[in-house]
Amino acid sequence: MRVLGLDPGYAILGYGIVDVSGSRISVVDYGTVETTPQQTFPERLERLYLGTRQLVELFRPDAIAFEELFFARNTTTALKVASGRGVIMLAAQQSGVGLFEYTPMQIKLAVTGNGHADKLQMQEMVRLLLGLKVIPRPDDAADALGVAICHASVGEAAQEEFLIK
Repeated sequence: MRVLGLDPGYAILGYGIVDVSGSRISVVDYGTVETTPQQTFPERLERLYLGTRQLVELFRPDAIAFEELFFARNTTTALKVASGRGVIMLAAQQSGVGLFEYTPMQIKLAVTGNGHADKLQMQEMVRLLLGLKVIPRPDDAADALGVAICHASVGEAAQEEFLIK
């Protein structure tokens, strides 16, 4: 099974692709799709949409997993990130692949065994689980790999619970 993990944003979309065979998880690729403040907001959304479409076409995942959004304060940022997530989700939906969603706590628990792990613990466990020499950079890519690892570790029987319906 190939999983595309996505860490949505409107400035930076982190992505991580892993292959899963039994209990073995191996990294295929990771990185970011980036927009710039010089672009208009609609241009940024288009870049995220097209970037997601390209990732899906290039890597042909069997599942696409998203990190659920969580914002405590800044509603302006939350609205922009939510808009970005919407176009990313639309591009993923058009692929016909199953879409899954996990909370930050679920991802931390699956990757580290601790639902309250800090960012450095998460990144180090992503590195260790994927057998990488260095922590993936930027942070958004490491986070997306964590989302993919989470989906891979949930197991097929439980995945239906996290399917975006």
